[in-house]
Amino acid sequence: MTASPLLQAPGAVPGDGIDAGVAAHYGDPMREQRLLAEGLGVVDLSHRGVVTVSGPDRLSWLHSLTTQQLTDLPPRTSAESLVLSPKGKVEHALHVVDDGERTWLTVEPRTAPALAEWLDSMRFMLRVEVEDVSDRYAVLGESVGREGSEGEPPTWLDPWPRVVGDTATYGPPAEEHPGRDRAWREVIVPVDELSSAVGDRELVGTWAAETLRIAAWRPRLGAETDHRTIAHEVDWLRTAVHLHKGCYRGQETVARVHNLGRPPRRLAFLHLDGSGHTLPEVGAEVLLGDKVVGRITSAARHHEEGPIALAVLKRNADAEADLLVAPSIAAAQTEIVPR
Repeated sequence: MTASPLLQAPGAVPGDGIDAGVAAHYGDPMREQRLLAEGLGVVDLSHRGVVTVSGPDRLSWLHSLTTQQLTDLPPRTSAESLVLSPKGKVEHALHVVDDGERTWLTVEPRTAPALAEWLDSMRFMLRVEVEDVSDRYAVLGESVGREGSEGEPPTWLDPWPRVVGDTATYGPPAEEHPGRDRAWREVIVPVDELSSAVGDRELVGTWAAETLRIAAWRPRLGAETDHRTIAHEVDWLRTAVHLHKGCYRGQETVARVHNLGRPPRRLAFLHLDGSGHTLPEVGAEVLLGDKVVGRITSAARHHEEGPIALAVLKRNADAEADLLVAPSIAAAQTEIVPR
């Protein structure tokens, strides 16, 4: 994976894990959080993958393969959709925007080749062309609540936590959701124009973006998901799944769990008590008494709320209970809305 040219900026500290290849921060993570929250900073997300789909059948074709209603998506209008396995497990999360000629998909780091290969295998006789353009295009993140206008680069506006279309929620209603005031968009620019697209704005690292995501209870593929995850467990139906569209791979599981049962796990937001000097590691066990009821998926230090985390817990975990996080044994107050 090629490191971002913006890692040459003063103070840049490289990220690791899922966010390797771009800066985790530029020397002052807390200040960067405030800048980002105020819409004054820009995040280098050039490690994200970019896939394009062109051809006259592109939207109806993507509609038939993924979870969201995409037919007749107007130009410069954003959507979120998922690719599921035949058994309904989440495989890819697509940030979708169409410019009138091509559909742009931004995806998690290192997932674009597999997505493009699978999409290409599903073309059959339809008039579509799939291309992984991650080596030529890069993504910048901003706390801005506006989609791109005509003449601007392709821009994806995050719908979270709005309830999109004919769907359901497995968390707070949109008007009460902790993420209701979070604005976020991704702007797709040519790699050789990355520095000029940043301009005189201050660069902000992925730590800041991740912290604001966690505070908004926003799931991320590869963080809140594993090989067993279904969309209901992380409240992804609210923005990415249409419950009454045509058949797509994994639809049977989506419908069955929604109509007949409850998902076996659920996403939880944790306020950590801060007694430890370090944040819990991803994968740390969440305990209710001496019983393991889940694991930490993401953790960060928020500039106002202090140490926070997301965890995936067993469905029967008590929503009112105080939990412990191992191995540091930090106390955590849980916030989840049972369904």
